[in-house]
Amino acid sequence: MKREDKRQNIGFGALLAATLLVVIPVLAIVVLIVAKGWGALSWEFLFSMPRDGMRAGGIFPAIVGTIYLVFISLIFALPIGVMAAIYLSEYAKDNALTRVINLAIINLAGVSSVVFGLFGLSLFVVFLKFGVSIISGALTLGIMTLPVIITTTREALRSVPASYREVSFSLGASRWQTVRHAVLPRALSGILTGAILSVGRVAGETAPILFTVAAFYLPNLPTGLSDQAMALPYHLYVITTQIPGIPESFRYGTALVLIGFVLVMNIIATVIRSKAGKKR
Repeated sequence: MKREDKRQNIGFGALLAATLLVVIPVLAIVVLIVAKGWGALSWEFLFSMPRDGMRAGGIFPAIVGTIYLVFISLIFALPIGVMAAIYLSEYAKDNALTRVINLAIINLAGVSSVVFGLFGLSLFVVFLKFGVSIISGALTLGIMTLPVIITTTREALRSVPASYREVSFSLGASRWQTVRHAVLPRALSGILTGAILSVGRVAGETAPILFTVAAFYLPNLPTGLSDQAMALPYHLYVITTQIPGIPESFRYGTALVLIGFVLVMNIIATVIRSKAGKKR
């Protein structure tokens, strides 16, 4: 065997080992949650109100609250993030200001979620007087996901070949017409990827909703955006750390529902992305 082939095999082996080191623990966690939580899943567990200090009944209010937060935060963050990315990628000049803005966006993507929670508490709950409510939590989560959406959308726009823009300009199209008809359709997959990443982060965050929306227990479902709400990640934290004597299957069942919710949302976004790609 040639020396180059040996080096190539060693490289492939190292990559395989690194992949297994990442995949195996994740699979082990998923298998554990499914094995211990599957027995708790039932119609009552998914669609009934909690009872007996949340030691019985279901998690329906937490599921509804999570759906509210995910969809409202995306409705707020996705258009703003996409428009900001379009401006930075297609309109803004490469100068010191735009470089500072791009650096700030990258840094914000790595800021701890508890910092966004404190920001949402100060701005939406206290200053704007929205109170501890769904709108405060959703806006906080939307701001938290903006850096991810802007970054992924900007990279998707930059991946579109410059020849598409040149041909569009040569035909007399304006810059906005070029962006709308030549660039955005070909960047749609990347934009939806950012939305998928945002869904996963919004659905699984605890710290931001702890300060802005989450309730320990509510006897009724929320009726408006000014109401508090239960949410799956905070509910999981509560029943794991604050309530003694709760069945173990309830804890793992809640975690399994949360994973399943994120998985379903990702599948829906992936199907939309695939159909958009075929249509294009």
